[in-house]
Amino acid sequence: MSHGMLVPLEYHTPGLDDFKFPGTFGVSWMDKSFWQIIIATVLVIGLWLWLSHAMKVVPGKRQVFAEYCYDFVRNTLVRDIIGPGFRKWLPYLLAVFSFVLVNNWFGEFFIFMFPTFSHVGYVYGLALVSWVVYIVAGIRAKGPLKFFKNSILPPDVPWPLWILIIPLEFLSNFITRPVTLALRLFVNMFAGHLIIMIFLVGGGYLLTYSGSPLYNVTGGISILFSFALFGLELFVGFLQAYVFTVLSAQYVATSISSEH
Repeated sequence: MSHGMLVPLEYHTPGLDDFKFPGTFGVSWMDKSFWQIIIATVLVIGLWLWLSHAMKVVPGKRQVFAEYCYDFVRNTLVRDIIGPGFRKWLPYLLAVFSFVLVNNWFGEFFIFMFPTFSHVGYVYGLALVSWVVYIVAGIRAKGPLKFFKNSILPPDVPWPLWILIIPLEFLSNFITRPVTLALRLFVNMFAGHLIIMIFLVGGGYLLTYSGSPLYNVTGGISILFSFALFGLELFVGFLQAYVFTVLSAQYVATSISSEH
């Protein structure tokens, strides 16, 4: 579609179709995102097995890096949020942070060039896992009856307000939480990748446009700017992995809290 007379009709603006990939082995859902999930799982497991192998009293560079990553997640994302009893949830939250980070950074890695969590289905799947962990944590800490009772009816609420509070608390704790957790990650990854595609595709087209040096210069600037966006997306991918893990830890903390 053209805009005035600047861009010919054959130009295709990046959109939703660019987030769809063909399946493999005749199976439609075994697309690029599916294989990236598999690769990310293998990478995260392999990375932490390698980093934790043959630990020494005097650490080498590999062990120093491993301990730095581990301490960052433990001290910043888990211990300070969950408090006492955080250790039993640390492996899961460390895995979540690593897994989300790798899948987000696939958007900037050569060959992949696509953030896995710009497909909302995979984000909902991961958010559902954190939601299940939230429920399991509460049941283990308080028992099923007390956990579900406190989740839909906070203590000391006057009985005339029960008809209003119970549906609101149920909606907040069991419906809204996994949905908002997923959408926050999905929207950031989707929007970031779409913006990069617009600058790269549009810039490449203008750079090779014949008969207009102004278009060529504009295209070159657009492509150069896209590299800055790649750097920004690396930070956004890290930030979204951080936020997703913080919220997952916060859900566990509220689930096991004696006041909840």
